[in-house]
Amino acid sequence: MKDCVFKLHSTLELPLEDLHEFLDDPPLPDELESIDLTRRNNTLIVSAVAEDDSLSKYTPTAQLKASVSENRVYEEPPEEQKPPAGGPRWGGGPGEEDEMPPSELVEYACFKGDRETVLQNTAVQYAMFEVLRDIARIAEKGTLTAITACEGDLTATRIVDGEERPASLEVVEDPTEGPAASKGVDWRNNEFIS
Repeated sequence: MKDCVFKLHSTLELPLEDLHEFLDDPPLPDELESIDLTRRNNTLIVSAVAEDDSLSKYTPTAQLKASVSENRVYEEPPEEQKPPAGGPRWGGGPGEEDEMPPSELVEYACFKGDRETVLQNTAVQYAMFEVLRDIARIAEKGTLTAITACEGDLTATRIVDGEERPASLEVVEDPTEGPAASKGVDWRNNEFIS
């Protein structure tokens, strides 16, 4: 069985600067020679360059796709400038205004969506999933969940806010059995449908 990604969902966000820093010298799987980063307006495309010379130059290799958004990041005001904890501050005398804490606009790379949205094309797909998994480990926020096959074994992956979490996988013969079966709607015996 070829290594592949069966299911993937991502809500990862990280500063674009952190992504660039990571992609300058990423740990690459053996199947990848390098990766290319392209930006088109507010879309980032991280493309795989395969190590395998037998792949045709016309074969589309796997790529990660992210949107770029700007978020305003506020610096925390110093302790002595915070309002008292007893309640709201209604403004002092004349000329005294509430100052907004210093802030800056930061561009974020957002890897959001399911497999076809975030991880596209099948040539060296599993290798690019490994790159995405490394990106998830440095992401400030968001979740990466996936079901993959590597060397014939199914694996569940779950990374939340840069931290690996336990994940399990249950394989059942009949999709109407097991815990997943109780989450659906029984359309045949639904009293609201006549």
